Amino acid sequence: MKLASVAIAAVFHTAVCAVVKLDSDGTPELEFEDLTVVGQTGAKIHTTFGDGVRGDFKIPLYLKDGLDPESKRQRRAERSRKMKSFTEQPLSNNTAILTNVKDYYYYGYIGVGNPPQKFSVVFDTGSSNVWVPGEACVSDACNEHRQFKNAGSTTFQPSPQKIQIQYGTGFIAGDVGTDTVQVSKSLVLRNQSFAMTSQEDKTFELPRSQFDGLFGLGFTGGAEGNIRSPVDSMVQENVLKSPLFGIKLRRDSLSGNGEITFGSYDTSYTNNLEWIGVYGDIFWATTMEGILYGDEPQNYLYGADKVSAASGVLAVEEKARASRKALLDTGSSLIYGDPFSLAAMSTRIGANPLTGEIPCP
Repeated sequence: MKLASVAIAAVFHTAVCAVVKLDSDGTPELEFEDLTVVGQTGAKIHTTFGDGVRGDFKIPLYLKDGLDPESKRQRRAERSRKMKSFTEQPLSNNTAILTNVKDYYYYGYIGVGNPPQKFSVVFDTGSSNVWVPGEACVSDACNEHRQFKNAGSTTFQPSPQKIQIQYGTGFIAGDVGTDTVQVSKSLVLRNQSFAMTSQEDKTFELPRSQFDGLFGLGFTGGAEGNIRSPVDSMVQENVLKSPLFGIKLRRDSLSGNGEITFGSYDTSYTNNLEWIGVYGDIFWATTMEGILYGDEPQNYLYGADKVSAASGVLAVEEKARASRKALLDTGSSLIYGDPFSLAAMSTRIGANPLTGEIPCP
């Protein structure tokens, strides 16, 4: 299979600033927009600036909304209610609209069971399992989202298998079952194994995670529990016009959501589409050629300047340290890499090479 990688956006460093303004009664008011705390604006910060202090104060924010527990509970309950009432945007001609959440992640919809129960999911090339919140799960993250009801599906098949998945950020555990998974009216997997979570950590709580679950687009080799991945199921069950899918992720600033197309891709990009080879049976892995900044000629990929001009390969002693492999991951807003390449990149863009933080202007 090949991956049509079209306009995939990624975020390397995120610096968030806030402005503290003193109200007429002297109460400091904190205003900010945080990519990781969606919608948390106008939160109060409790501090004392001293008599006669007036003006604006810029401070960095790191996932702290400053709300008291009751206000936080009320906001989370309201977000949960609104999210559960959202109507899905179904696939049209096997193309789904992916909702862009401030360039942090993109989600679409699937149906699980018969009749289908609707769930919002991140289509994730960096994992291979499908999971949704289970009805028996009591984690806050589960209670805030839609939960799969086994008895509500006439085609559900339970199994004794249990599963645990540790992501780069986030952990889930649950029970494995088999049922119909519907991505569109014409794209239906009749016997797809998936997980119903019994535990989800805080990573998947609102307001950070406005999606219910994950739909892994990796290969079976990368699936936990030796479960056949949905991508391999699509190919083996011959439900795709062609064995490929295309993903397009637009930045929020460009007034765009994303798209995912199964069995094809957006042909309007034909003249600007470049195919690259992938390898392995786990995730979408390829070989990097370089890391460049703008039009500057310097290559920040470690090892790029150590390739032998005669043979075109790295010297033996450099192979273990060079960063040539890369995973294409639509489920992450981060760029991970080796410390040599990332330190050089961070220094060039003005970030702290140890923490990755960029000072607020």
